[in-house]
Amino acid sequence: MVEDAELLAAVRDVPDFPKPGIIFKDITPVLANGRLFKAVIARFAAELTDRGVSKVAGIDARGFIFAGAVAYKLGLGFIPIRKKGKLPWTTTSVAYQLEYGESVVEMHVDAVHPGEKVALIDDVLATGGTAAAAVKLLRQNGAEVVCAQFLVELGFLNGRKNIGETRVASILRY
Repeated sequence: MVEDAELLAAVRDVPDFPKPGIIFKDITPVLANGRLFKAVIARFAAELTDRGVSKVAGIDARGFIFAGAVAYKLGLGFIPIRKKGKLPWTTTSVAYQLEYGESVVEMHVDAVHPGEKVALIDDVLATGGTAAAAVKLLRQNGAEVVCAQFLVELGFLNGRKNIGETRVASILRY
């Protein structure tokens, strides 16, 4: 069994990335360690047991790694939620505000069916803007978002308040 302290120790702080004053939480050491990566996937999957989820959505790009692995482990479908212009077919989108402008997330129009239960997974929950937009995107296309899961949550940024009533589950919290 992997303890939270071991996972915390594996998450690397990168100062001044992507800009001065930001301390980036680098999760790639967790990915590089097969035992830690397997433990994270198992914890994400355990959270979804008996929730009736049929698909797992992942946010571009590190969310794809976790969500794809969880979907595979549970035998569920995977939904990529990407930045605008990255998907090859007809899409639906949601625009959202960033501290320095606006961004857009998209998914294919046929990715979910009305009433389908979906879990959302990403690597880090910071301000919650991207996750909130992904939840909105899934819902406007008929999905019931059962929960939003994150490896790391930066609690001091209060991102979970932006996600609304969706259940939030984080493995590590700073």
